Amino acid sequence: MRRQAALGFILFTVLLDMLGIGLIIPVLPKLVTSMYGAGISEGSRVYGGFVASYALMQFLFSPVLGNLSDAYGRRPIILLSLLGASVDYTFMALAPSLSWLLVGRVVAGITGASFTAANAYIADVSPPELRARNFGYVNACFGVGFILGPALGGVLGGYHLRAPFMAAAVLNLCNALYGFFVLPESHAPAHRRRFDWNRANPLGSLGTLGRYPAVLGLTATVVLERLAHDSLPSTWVLYTTYRFNWTALQVGLSLALVGMMSVVVSGALTGVVVGRWGERKTLILGLMIGSLEYLMFGLAPQGWMLYGIIVLGSIGWVAGPAMQAMITKLVPVTEQGAVQGALTSIRSLTEIVGPLLATNLFGYFTSASAPVRIPGAAFLAASTLVAMGTVFAVRNSHPARATGAIAAAGLIPSEPSS
Repeated sequence: MRRQAALGFILFTVLLDMLGIGLIIPVLPKLVTSMYGAGISEGSRVYGGFVASYALMQFLFSPVLGNLSDAYGRRPIILLSLLGASVDYTFMALAPSLSWLLVGRVVAGITGASFTAANAYIADVSPPELRARNFGYVNACFGVGFILGPALGGVLGGYHLRAPFMAAAVLNLCNALYGFFVLPESHAPAHRRRFDWNRANPLGSLGTLGRYPAVLGLTATVVLERLAHDSLPSTWVLYTTYRFNWTALQVGLSLALVGMMSVVVSGALTGVVVGRWGERKTLILGLMIGSLEYLMFGLAPQGWMLYGIIVLGSIGWVAGPAMQAMITKLVPVTEQGAVQGALTSIRSLTEIVGPLLATNLFGYFTSASAPVRIPGAAFLAASTLVAMGTVFAVRNSHPARATGAIAAAGLIPSEPSS
């Protein structure tokens, strides 16, 4: 019962983190533009710097927080991150200038790296056979936050541009206070290890992955899949407006559908599919469906078809939790936080690189200088990336290879040589 209560708290923490991010989505671009004092075109470039700074801080500090959680436990890192996020959102609500608002966004990226400790906590409290399901619940929390956050932020932003920041601050403070009294520590002292800056720096953290060849192979799939994934939020509005003349309402409804399907697939479907097919088959099937989904996005001749593609393509989202569960089984309990930190850093890098690649592809293939107009070029490229990731997944998730990697890592005894 205590384990379930702890899991519920962590999932609620992830939900609040995503809700806090979603709350400010409708107002941050307008706030940045108005504080910059120029038109939306110039202000949008400044806003791009805000987006990049957040992802950069996640890249730099995710391995730090992951390794700190390995050394001192998950509980203090999670609670301090929640408290820091509350203070930071309050700071951003009161920031008197654009430079101070940027400072707040940088700090938000640092505290947002608490996802590392949260993922490690879930690995600690989840039996191996339930890890894929529980990581699916994490994705479901992302989906709920993606539905509720922007909607609530839009309502509050109608009263005042700073109101969503205060709401996010209150939510994080309440969660930190609640966790202080009820959240147990999940990382046993016997499994902790000394904090090491070589492991905690972003590049050094990648060395942690290098010690586990099967994990490193799956990391290639993570990189390719995340680069593809980041093409959707960065170019969706551009693509649907350019090709189908969608209104803001249509765009909002489509993104709400994405959030709802994330909840359904991650919260209800993932555990069933993994239980029936196993993690490896679920991963490969999900990636294949994902590649097909991006291909159909890029080639759809009518806008209404995108809604159906979202519904059918969302089945492919079972791949992420399955891969996350596979990776946790390939590393010892003493390094769960370090590995999760390294993976979070990699995802943060894709959040910087992916949107730049996608928007440049869209811009070039819709420009007068393009040899042929391909508005869906970013999605076609995403389909290719996921297909490549599927090849890496097939190769590095084979049971014999995984068993050998586990034995080499000392997680199970290897077979005696004959």
